[in-house]
Amino acid sequence: MIENIENIELKYLTLSDYNQLKDAMIEAYSSSMPDSYWRESHIKSLIEKFPEGQVVIKINGELAGCALSIIVDYDSFDEHHTYEEITGKYTFDTHKADGDVLYGIDVFIKSEYRGLRLGRRLYDYRKELAEKLNLRGIAFGGRIPNYHKYATTLSPKQYIEKVKRKEIHDPVLNFQISNDFHPSKVLKSYLEGDENSGEFAVLLEWDNIYYEKKSKKAATKKKVVRLGLIQWQMRLYKNLNELMQQAEYFIDAVSAYRSDFALFPEFFNAPLMADNNHLPEAEAIRELAKYTPEIVQKFSELAITYNINVITGSMPEIRDQLLYNVGYICKRDGTTERYEKLHVTPDEAKVWGMQGGHELKTFDTDCGKIGVLICYDSEFPELSRLLADEGMDILFIPFLTDTQNGYSRVRHCAQARAIENECYVAIAGSVGNLPKVNNMDIQYAQSMVFTPCDFSFPANGIKAEATTNTEMILIADVDLDLLKDLNQFGSVRNLKDRRKDLFDLKKVK
Repeated sequence: MIENIENIELKYLTLSDYNQLKDAMIEAYSSSMPDSYWRESHIKSLIEKFPEGQVVIKINGELAGCALSIIVDYDSFDEHHTYEEITGKYTFDTHKADGDVLYGIDVFIKSEYRGLRLGRRLYDYRKELAEKLNLRGIAFGGRIPNYHKYATTLSPKQYIEKVKRKEIHDPVLNFQISNDFHPSKVLKSYLEGDENSGEFAVLLEWDNIYYEKKSKKAATKKKVVRLGLIQWQMRLYKNLNELMQQAEYFIDAVSAYRSDFALFPEFFNAPLMADNNHLPEAEAIRELAKYTPEIVQKFSELAITYNINVITGSMPEIRDQLLYNVGYICKRDGTTERYEKLHVTPDEAKVWGMQGGHELKTFDTDCGKIGVLICYDSEFPELSRLLADEGMDILFIPFLTDTQNGYSRVRHCAQARAIENECYVAIAGSVGNLPKVNNMDIQYAQSMVFTPCDFSFPANGIKAEATTNTEMILIADVDLDLLKDLNQFGSVRNLKDRRKDLFDLKKVK
């Protein structure tokens, strides 16, 4: 038949199509539900209530398939609803223009046109419609027409499992699963007269990953986020004001490019230890910690002034007489949030007496949910996986490494975190040297932005990279919607495919 096809059209259903529609329905359901078809009054009602939801495929002007649907307030129905209930006893009065789920009423393809993937076109249209109308998903009761062959030996649940494992072929259920619909429950007495299915149906659902709840605030969430990474040159400064002048210069620079985030490296303020180089290292860094409250305050002011979210890298901080490695997210709305380095390096513990922090969490921003891991923490994959489970979109890693092998550990672990957690990862470090600061002599860095490795992303997983060991800024745009696509439709799905029946990962507290 393919050679005879001159034109395939997807069109809205009209009443003038009714006679062809009736004939097509009778033919499509002849073997399972003879003489089943919608009356003209039903079709008229559907078209009047929701014209966008009623579409047909025509081949050479002849009706070849059809999809009918309504919008419902899904939570108002019992989870074990029937077809009669969902359609309002076939009146379609259950259609609500302000509902939240597109409900499939019917879909079929004439037998002579099956095998041309026309059904996929109809399902794709429904998905695009759900996205366009900002509905949270699609649902419908799927028939299981081959179930009658196994009804004496298998329960509906067992039958569905065997269909999913390809041990049994069910033309309807197989097709729907292959089109990204997932079975959620078995519906009993769903469609009266469907003897082949034993009047059972499978509730099939598709989640719209682009759905956004209507906000009561006058704000929007950004889809494309611009990252500004600061590859910081270690140099001596006379005082805190001079250091903050340099910090403001970089914030000004990345803000001029309308960046949403400015990321500083770990211990970027270490040059201020030069005045205390005569002290033992442990005392010198505690003197450095005295600057932290003022630095955070100045960063918060800069975040507001330059309309940018500032991730302060990290600084030493004393709490309850204990020394920690911490950083702050200074948001452009004026709020600040604190994060901690959980795993201190052997050198930090031995030379400075530094303690590991205790809290791991994600942070909500106007550009999605983010996480921050300081340097060594990036080498512990459990941390970023826990953040991914909380919905993290972007992971920021401020780091400080003195040698290339130390940098390589951070760099390769950071890229692995992007792949396994389906997120973006931005790393920023310091370059140069500090000859007058003990234990901070030399620096090696190449700041980078990593992505997952799939078709929508760079093939090597690198979005942008700075020049090695050169003071500079790095600007990169990341698209958060691509992460949603990856999670649902990626070539591999690292988060979805975890064997949680074999292992589990959770916080102790």
